[in-house]
Amino acid sequence: MDGSVLYLAMPSITSAITPSTDQALWILDIYGFVVSSLLIAFGNLGDRYGRLKFLLTGAVVFGLGSAGAAFAPNPEMLIACRALMGLGGATLLPAGLAIISNLFHDARQRSQAIGIFAATFAAGFAAGPVIGGLLLSRFEWGSVFLINLPVVVLFLAFAPVLLREVRTTNPGRVDALSVVLSAVGILLAVYSVKTAAAEGFSSVQAVTGVVGVALLVWFVRRQFGLEHPLLDLRLFKDRVFTVAILTGLLTLVAWAAAGYLSGVYLQSVLGYSVLSAALLALPGAAVLTIVCIKTSSIADRIGTRSALIASHFFMGVGLLLLLATTTEHGVAAFIASTIVAGVGYGLSFSLVADTAVAAVPPERAGSAASLAETSNELGNALGISLLGSLAAVCFRLFGPDVAGTLDETLDTPGLSPDLVAKAEEAFLSGLHVAVGVASVLCLALGVLALKWIPKDQGNASGETAEAETVTAAS
Repeated sequence: MDGSVLYLAMPSITSAITPSTDQALWILDIYGFVVSSLLIAFGNLGDRYGRLKFLLTGAVVFGLGSAGAAFAPNPEMLIACRALMGLGGATLLPAGLAIISNLFHDARQRSQAIGIFAATFAAGFAAGPVIGGLLLSRFEWGSVFLINLPVVVLFLAFAPVLLREVRTTNPGRVDALSVVLSAVGILLAVYSVKTAAAEGFSSVQAVTGVVGVALLVWFVRRQFGLEHPLLDLRLFKDRVFTVAILTGLLTLVAWAAAGYLSGVYLQSVLGYSVLSAALLALPGAAVLTIVCIKTSSIADRIGTRSALIASHFFMGVGLLLLLATTTEHGVAAFIASTIVAGVGYGLSFSLVADTAVAAVPPERAGSAASLAETSNELGNALGISLLGSLAAVCFRLFGPDVAGTLDETLDTPGLSPDLVAKAEEAFLSGLHVAVGVASVLCLALGVLALKWIPKDQGNASGETAEAETVTAAS
């Protein structure tokens, strides 16, 4: 809910606190960077010290970050508060999924439960913009962060009563060095990629990237020598699991970039209000929610292999439909795109999480969940930073050279109609390039899945057989 609101609120934020192009990207993706860098460590620590404890602590931190973001007076403070929200989010995601997996030991029930869990993300995506649109039509932009607080308060009131503590029975020693290596390595590597995409290559950016990659290589090599590794890399011996994790990464790359750029397109190019833009996204969000809930039945009917492969082609074709948008018309293409791609997103969200959790014993569920969520959060961050930056580069190349972004350009006083039209065309060109790249990546991974996953893998017997196969391999 918070992420989808932020996409639509960015034009209002840009007008209110005037962030630079780079700062606007940081506002959007700092949350994903912090979450992705800490998910592996926090998922593992939650296994050892208690997932409910991590859930409660993370909710408090997320609430504090949301309150700070709502009243941030400048871009720097907003970025810092979004980072604090990411710190809380890194504890919430793997712990929540791990607790759900522990509640349902039957593979089929667990698959259905995780599908419903994934559907809550889709429901939040649908409800968030509508609620945010209503708030933005009456209040300042900071109100979109305040909608998190009632949820946090309700959770803190009921979680201790309804949920029980779950931890690993024989956790082993926590390898502190692995915790540091994973967190710092991911953060430095992703920061380097984001900086290169937004600003180009430089000596500082290159050194940062090399150090980050070196730390991650050290982290990976260290895991093979530990009795209780922070990340069980043997899971990747199963090709279905590997494809699922890659799918989780690419799904969020496409979803984040398309969601952000489409939100700006509907408001700043076609002239729709925030609430109207949110309502236009409801059909796709409804399809996404329904598919998440029904994914277990779909996988039982056609097989997990077919469902995974289908998710890529639905996403790829759905993104291609956005190429039909123009500066004058594009609503029909947008709605069709969100519906078709929504089928792929829904299949992906459920299958990635279910495969990851089903692949491990219950005591390692938090670590597996953290790996699945890490792929999602990395995809979310990279989708905005890489594809968002690609669209920004196109705007700078083809735009009127008045400002770095479309919203900044349109806010420039005395702008002639010709320059407005040129700015809108340049933004649309960037949108087409970005979603075109995302579509090609989705279709390419679909072809790769056809080759990597054996035809007898993920048959109609459902998740039980697949889970046993993955667990045996690991």
